[in-house]
Amino acid sequence: MTASALVVNLAASAGAALAVMLVAFVIASVKGVHRIVDVAWGLAFAAVAVVTWVLSAEYGDDGRRLAVTLATCLWGLRLAFHIARRGRGHGEDPRYAKMLARAPGNPAFYALRKVYLLQGALVWLVSLPVQAAAYLPEGVDPLLVLGLVLWAAGLAFEAVGDRQLARFKGDPAHQGRIMDRGLWSWTRHPNYFGDFLVWWGLYLTACATWQTAVLSLVSPLVMSALLIWGSGKRLLENHMAHRPGYAAYAARTSGFLPRPPRRDAGTEAR
Repeated sequence: MTASALVVNLAASAGAALAVMLVAFVIASVKGVHRIVDVAWGLAFAAVAVVTWVLSAEYGDDGRRLAVTLATCLWGLRLAFHIARRGRGHGEDPRYAKMLARAPGNPAFYALRKVYLLQGALVWLVSLPVQAAAYLPEGVDPLLVLGLVLWAAGLAFEAVGDRQLARFKGDPAHQGRIMDRGLWSWTRHPNYFGDFLVWWGLYLTACATWQTAVLSLVSPLVMSALLIWGSGKRLLENHMAHRPGYAAYAARTSGFLPRPPRRDAGTEAR
C-alpha cells in the first residue's frame, strides 16, 4: 500500500462527502425540509466508496476493492432509498424542527454547520475502513470473509427490521401501538444493531495489516457510540419514552443486542 496515495484518497473522499452534503443543503433549503440530510447520509458513503474504488485502481487487490465498494454502496443506497420513501409526504423531522427553532441567528446556516458539515465529517471518519481496505494488496483472507459475512448479517437484520416496521405502521389497526413483533421483539433497535454489525464487518475488511487495523479502528468505535449513546438509540428512546405501552415494551425487550423477550415483564394485548 502506498501511503501517499491513501492520503490523496482521504482528501478526495472528504471532498466527495462534502459535495453530497452541500447539494443536500441546497435542495433542503429550497424545499424548506432539512430531513433530506438523512437521505444524503447513505448517499455520501456510497460516493466515498466509488471515489475510493476509482483512485485505488493501481494499488489495492481488485477483489477486495470491488467487494468493499459494493458492500458500502449497497448499504448506503438501500438506507437512502428507505429513508426517502419513509419520509415522502411528511414535513420536517421533529428533531430538526426542534433544533432549528432554538437556533441562534440564521436557522439555515446553523443547520449547515451543525447538521450537514458535521455529518459530512462523520461520513469521512466512519468510512476510513472502506478507504484503507481498498489500498491493501492482500487478496482474500479469513478476516475479509468474516467481515463480509458480518456485513451481510447486519444488512439483512437492518433491512428486515425496517420492512417489518413499515408493514406494521402501514396497517391502520396498529395506529398508536408500539411495534413489538418480529425482530422488534428481540431488540428495540434492529436497524441500529444492523448498522453496528455492518460497520464492524467493514472494519474487519481493512485488518489485513496492523497499520490499517489501527488506522480504521476509530470508525466502528465512533459508529457504535453514535448508534448507542448519540443520535441513535438514546435520542429515539427519549422521544418514545412517554408513549403508551413503551415502558412495558422496554422492560421486556433488549435495548440493543438481540435476545428473546422477557416473559415475566408483562406483555401487551395483541
